[in-house]
Amino acid sequence: MRQYGDLPSKYTDFETAKVVIVPVPYDGTSTWQKGADQGPEALLEASANMEVYDVETDSEVHKVGIHTQEAVTENSSPEAMSAAVYERIKDLLKKKKFPIVIGGEHSVSIGAIQAVAGHFSDLTILQFDAHADMRQEYEGTKYNHACVMARAKEVAPIVQVGIRSMSVEEREDVQPDRIFYASHIHEQRTWMYELLNKLTRNVYITIDLDVLDPSIMPATGTPEPGGMLWYQIMDILKAVSEKVNIVGFDVVELRPLEGNKASNFLASKMIYTLLTYKYITGIR
Repeated sequence: MRQYGDLPSKYTDFETAKVVIVPVPYDGTSTWQKGADQGPEALLEASANMEVYDVETDSEVHKVGIHTQEAVTENSSPEAMSAAVYERIKDLLKKKKFPIVIGGEHSVSIGAIQAVAGHFSDLTILQFDAHADMRQEYEGTKYNHACVMARAKEVAPIVQVGIRSMSVEEREDVQPDRIFYASHIHEQRTWMYELLNKLTRNVYITIDLDVLDPSIMPATGTPEPGGMLWYQIMDILKAVSEKVNIVGFDVVELRPLEGNKASNFLASKMIYTLLTYKYITGIR
């Protein structure tokens, strides 16, 4: 497996690395544009072209060690894939590693969320997404990408950010005081403080890249207009890192587009910047 950032081997050794990236190239339940299974490899390829010096913080977070594992390749069913991810993340947490899952469609997050919820108390799941993903079941399975946050809600409190699309059935299950719609974000200035006050000590972050506006992130299976921009999302991620203990995260739904590697690079840069906030400016 290609190593994230094409880093020198002394920074990618599993035994000494604090961070472990788990690629999950799964695209078994997506319902519109396929191709998210190619996301992990495209993200890793783009990361090799990224400067590892961070201008904002005058730091090089890769020195904490970032190891990229072999991909989780179980694809016989979403349930089996989720179970495989669960076991992989559970093992990493036992070894005191900081896990990052890269997808793949959003269903790859379910196993990771369940593993983290079993390991940490006082946990909140913080979702960045265009879609609520609160269906109890979709197309015959509770492990569909459209059911991610319904499964998360079963194991920990959730907070949802950037939402601008849902079904009428999902509307009945969302918690009005724990969801920050994209329109709210664009209209209000106090939303960030409201969000921070809803987080517990430990937070797992799941980032569906379609939370971003298609103008800067067209490479997703279900793009929605009216999304967040780079500095909007990075400002809140930095604020979260300074207030709580981020215990892991995932970045999913990258669907590479031929001739447009900017989206792949954005996804790889988002991971590096969030790691910088975690280990350089945030609570550790």
